[in-house]
Amino acid sequence: MRVGVLALQGDVREHKRMLEDLRVEVREVRLPQDLEGLQGLVVPGGESTTIGMLAREYGLEEEVRQRVERGDLAVWGTCAGAIWLAKELPRYPTQPRLGVLDVVLERNAYGRQVDSFEEDVEVRGLDRPFHAFFIRAPRILQVGPGVEVLAQWGDEPVLVRSGRLMASTFHPELSGDPRIHRMFLELASG
Repeated sequence: MRVGVLALQGDVREHKRMLEDLRVEVREVRLPQDLEGLQGLVVPGGESTTIGMLAREYGLEEEVRQRVERGDLAVWGTCAGAIWLAKELPRYPTQPRLGVLDVVLERNAYGRQVDSFEEDVEVRGLDRPFHAFFIRAPRILQVGPGVEVLAQWGDEPVLVRSGRLMASTFHPELSGDPRIHRMFLELASG
């Protein structure tokens, strides 16, 4: 299996390491041609506006959108990557993004960097809680009818899936626990 990590900005190295530990061939994706032959793409946490602007400028936004619409590519966005996937950002309606995941999302919803926190969350399909890192995390305010909530913190969705798309508002790549990366690989192989 070949999976890409969008390598424009953010936690590229951490996701790459986690996937390589799972014995997956990983390619850094910076240009549309880097998507050739990939079954999945991970969009890391980082700065969502920068990721969106660079993806648009380098032609990745439209190429990824077309592949998602054809069903050729599974995509997982973590934190800023979830923002990039979100259909709606009420406070930032013009922010460049893919807009393919039917969720309404609020950026930096839990506060500033100093308000970041860690929490164990129950994830559907996992045998024990997952230790999640919420760093300037977005909040999923609403999910569309085709979006499945896989994990919540309190009563708020923090991990969702729809078709071949997945989004987490936390950073699984920082946990040292490969189980959510494994879930994405199953999604990408399907």
